[in-house]
Amino acid sequence: MRQANSPSARWILASVAFAESSFFPIPPDFMLIPMVIANRTKAFVLAAICSLSSVLGGIFGYAIGFFFMSTLGQWVIDAYGLEQAFASFQSTFQTYGFWIIALKGLTPIPYKLVTIASGASQLNLAMFILASLISRTIRFMMLASIFWYFGEDAKKLFEKHFKLFTIISIMTIVVGFFILKALL
Repeated sequence: MRQANSPSARWILASVAFAESSFFPIPPDFMLIPMVIANRTKAFVLAAICSLSSVLGGIFGYAIGFFFMSTLGQWVIDAYGLEQAFASFQSTFQTYGFWIIALKGLTPIPYKLVTIASGASQLNLAMFILASLISRTIRFMMLASIFWYFGEDAKKLFEKHFKLFTIISIMTIVVGFFILKALL
């Protein structure tokens, strides 16, 4: 919690948000929440940093799918065991691309799958960026709003139950992968 206010914390948050959108498994929520709790006056600035970095990382993921699907993109999909899900996902992507991006950006389902699939499917880049901006901004602003609103109570709760929070967060990621595999 002490490191959440350090000068380098915003850069690390931006880096994690960027990387999570294309290849990194840990979502930036793990950093955003303690940073908002530590400095509530900057809650929405931090959420904006997280949102913009995530969209920039999403553009990088799009580029992986667009230019390097047969090599790097396939490696990322294989690393997460999402081969079948990706094939199914890609087939419906051309029809519902905007809405898939807008909705999946709000869920624990891996956003990196969406970004790479968007590039591999050659979805309209402007539509991809718009849908990503909407979904990622809503997601991170909602998260920041919740912890901004509850302030000191959230801080006490977070510090008291940090292990539980970590376990629930990891389970949410795992459940997101299972939901994705079940749906596709």
